[in-house]
Amino acid sequence: MSEKLMPMLRSMRLRTLPLSLAGVILGLGLAARYHTTPIAVIVTTLLTATLLQILSNLSNELGDYLSGTDTDERTGPAYSLQAGTLSPADLRTTIAVTAVLCCLSGTAMIWLSFGTLLCTEAVVLLMLGAAAVWAAIRYTLGRNPYGYRGFGDLFVFLFFGLASVGGAYFVAAHCIIWPVLLAAAAIGLFSIGVLNTNNIRDMETDAGTRVTIPLKIGLRNARIYQTALIGGGWVFLVLFLLCDFDWWHWLVLVTLPLYALHLRGVWRYTGRQLDKMLPLLVMTTFLLSCILSLTYII
Repeated sequence: MSEKLMPMLRSMRLRTLPLSLAGVILGLGLAARYHTTPIAVIVTTLLTATLLQILSNLSNELGDYLSGTDTDERTGPAYSLQAGTLSPADLRTTIAVTAVLCCLSGTAMIWLSFGTLLCTEAVVLLMLGAAAVWAAIRYTLGRNPYGYRGFGDLFVFLFFGLASVGGAYFVAAHCIIWPVLLAAAAIGLFSIGVLNTNNIRDMETDAGTRVTIPLKIGLRNARIYQTALIGGGWVFLVLFLLCDFDWWHWLVLVTLPLYALHLRGVWRYTGRQLDKMLPLLVMTTFLLSCILSLTYII
């Protein structure tokens, strides 16, 4: 069992976790300005987001492996199935366990927040949680996965943006205000940017097994699309900041040069060289969320 620990951690792709936590941290931070959230709710909210991301990563690796997308020619990092250090059965078992943990953590989060699972708000959140588990698994796994049909961008926007920020805010505040959706849209577009960068990097190896936006529109237009995603994210963010003007909130501008550096790399690099632009965008979005949250909490 111990010899499988490191391969399993590699398959969990822990470097992606800051992106899934970014929206939740922002939602909780925005709610903290006017609402007091029990620490148990905060912990279970962060845990649920982490488990959902891990579930998505594990399912993505298994789906790509079974479809033949992950081969020795793949330009991204080699994962455990591709390297032969884990078997499909190992990953299926881990996916099942992680899915159960997601459900338990999400249910605990809702119960701790609302004190019941029977009110309308709790039922809606339970349904949203079930949809999130389904989406995490079905991105590249199962029959006709939506990630292979070019719908990944839409689902990333919905779950990494609107559901992540808006859902965390609702769990903490038991209500939702429309400016929060502007912040959620910003995080959603930045998150699509991560997926699009990944898809640009893997254009050659993806061509025979799946449909992605870059494959549909070509490399140059995919780079233009990436620029529009980052620029659009900042437009939504500025609109959000103008809704509740406070000079402290504009501290998030310190992350703008990092987004510019990312776009420079997207226009400059291809293939394996582009891989370093992924953690840059992930960590920059995570940093932005943390800074903005702190300005609301303090």
